[in-house]
Amino acid sequence: MDLKQKVTASTQMRGAMIFEFFSPGIPIILKNAGCEFVIFDMEHGGLSLEQFKTLSIISNSNKIAPFIRIPEIKYNYVARALDLGASGVMVPMVNTPDDAIKIVNSSKYPPQGKRGAGFGFAHDNYINQSPLSYIEKANNSLINIIQIETKQGLENVKEIASVDGVDCLWVGHFDLTNFLGIPGDFSSTIYLDAINEIVFAANTYKKSLGIMVNNKQELETYSKLGFNMIAVGTEMNILSRSISQILK
Repeated sequence: MDLKQKVTASTQMRGAMIFEFFSPGIPIILKNAGCEFVIFDMEHGGLSLEQFKTLSIISNSNKIAPFIRIPEIKYNYVARALDLGASGVMVPMVNTPDDAIKIVNSSKYPPQGKRGAGFGFAHDNYINQSPLSYIEKANNSLINIIQIETKQGLENVKEIASVDGVDCLWVGHFDLTNFLGIPGDFSSTIYLDAINEIVFAANTYKKSLGIMVNNKQELETYSKLGFNMIAVGTEMNILSRSISQILK
């Protein structure tokens, strides 16, 4: 079962989100740790597209799927990230179904979308092949991860989930609590009700559910709620915590 099939079937998958440490060894370290995918952050971190190209080549060579969280909903970010070898894109602050449609159109080649054609690059492993067969393969295999993390996004979550080409609803949990007026309060009934709404929308339209967790307890909690695409992060927090435990 390939990655897209796992996402479509809501199979449990584990990965990591990387915000700060973009060294070439990171994908291999994560693969050895048991990760199936890695999401490199471009929204908050200092990652460049050139850095991501190197990381995506290393990731793909070591059979760990590379994703990138782009900083905003913009065609050039979506299409270039995919051209550089991303298995898919994570897009923040998706508020409306029109936002989701724009992302899908930017990510897929015609007739399913409006992505421009460029072949023989990192995304197809620099191999000259039939454009028609590659277009079909690319359209069918890429994964669009849509972040639900604002009050408006939550209000429109069913309509967003209904968009063909949206593969995963990813909860931006801290931003969501911010926009709901309960910063960092993950035990609030307001937050828990929001999670239930997102889970219901994903289940209704057969979409995967994703979230970042910081410890084993959170992983188990969200897994029981139906989240299947779960990433560990942040690496800065985990590194600091691990070193602190040793020193203390």
